[in-house]
Amino acid sequence: MAGRNKEQQDGPRDPRATLALLWGEQGQPTRGPKPKLSPGRIAAAAAELADAEGLDAVSMNKVAAGFGVSAMALYRYVPGKTELVALMVESVLDEGPDLSGIPDGGWRAAVREWTRQCARVYDAHPWLLGATAMRRRLMGPCELRWLDTALAALEPTGLGPAQRHQVFLLLIGLVRNLAQQRGDYDAAQDAEWNRLTGDLLARHADRFPALTKAIAEGVFDPAGIDPLDFGLDRILDGVEALVAGRE
Repeated sequence: MAGRNKEQQDGPRDPRATLALLWGEQGQPTRGPKPKLSPGRIAAAAAELADAEGLDAVSMNKVAAGFGVSAMALYRYVPGKTELVALMVESVLDEGPDLSGIPDGGWRAAVREWTRQCARVYDAHPWLLGATAMRRRLMGPCELRWLDTALAALEPTGLGPAQRHQVFLLLIGLVRNLAQQRGDYDAAQDAEWNRLTGDLLARHADRFPALTKAIAEGVFDPAGIDPLDFGLDRILDGVEALVAGRE
């Protein structure tokens, strides 16, 4: 059989087949040799590669080389990189969230713990930000479990399902925003930006009085402020005010 070209590998495919792959519902061959690999093993190896080198470094060829096989051998298990990335997301979201230690009804503590666990996953796998862009995507059971757990944690608030979903979007937006900031941070560039901006404001302080004053007072000094805790507290305070208003 001729080798697949790029269009065949990554072109449009039946979404039902992708869902079957994500949910482990694809048919299994009843004859022939026992498969040496599995979608899960391939996804875990690809995730390790992305952790080390970034999402752009992941290719079917490179992942296959780690198993000592050709890229064509992987297509028996995973149709292409689009499906591979979806499986990688499932792989790293497989553990958690675990809110079993939170007392029933303690929605604020539960939501806080959910958010912190979510942030730890994004910290451990920076490529997850790009792999889970905020758009409608086909999702597997592990990713949906995170959404389900967040909605369940918010049930004691008495908010309706649409409002709870909006709170979830605020929470995941906070996590993703901080992950983006960490991914963009470069210490050398930050130091140069501070130097150049300081020089500019020294010459044009009269044009930006509030900014100049804030910088002099330490606006960019992170000491004593955890951005995740700060943002999370503001969101939860808002939810509490909303709940109190309904009551």
